[in-house]
Amino acid sequence: MTTGELPGPGPDERQLPEGRRNSQGIRIDPEAEAEHPPEEAVLSALVKHEPGVLAEISGLFSRRQFNIESLTVGPTVDGSLARMTIVIEESEPGVEQAKKQLEKRIPVISVRELDADAVQRELVIIKVNGEHPDRVNAITQMYDGDTLDAGPRTITVELTGDEQKIDDAIDAYRQFGIRELVRTGDAALARGEAPTAQVKRPNQAPTEAQVATEEVSDD
Repeated sequence: MTTGELPGPGPDERQLPEGRRNSQGIRIDPEAEAEHPPEEAVLSALVKHEPGVLAEISGLFSRRQFNIESLTVGPTVDGSLARMTIVIEESEPGVEQAKKQLEKRIPVISVRELDADAVQRELVIIKVNGEHPDRVNAITQMYDGDTLDAGPRTITVELTGDEQKIDDAIDAYRQFGIRELVRTGDAALARGEAPTAQVKRPNQAPTEAQVATEEVSDD
């Protein structure tokens, strides 16, 4: 018994499926393959104000190797809650993953990525050499800052503003010689009437029953 050739075109003549495939022949998703440039994202997390929360959140970001630019935390109008402002530099998929990981944490009540027009402010304290007090004072006034300490050898000032203003001010003080500085990182709230927290009663901790039954809302 002889076996004839199978009907149809030969291997070199067959139409190949669209899209790239790996060495195993599995189709590569072009969206998954595409490179996503890093972007700065501001995440606002409403959390329970209790011991260990900051360590848990920072540990989570460290384990997942998210690139944290700054992290600030402080109480809200409700003493049982605190608000974290986390600035990260990640690709779009990385930002989405960071939000999902935060939402899984038990102390976290709400997570929101703030819009680009959110109200953001940072505090910086700068200690410079004091040989030219008049010129230092002129720079401080130009950036609406305050002098906290002035001595014969050093002058310490504070300024608040957005990241660009703070960066510009630091550059202006470099001419005097910066001895030390400390920056708080951004604190941010959504602009206008839009709630920063994605809960129906912003800054009010829900009861256990409410946590179990209410869905997070953008309203």
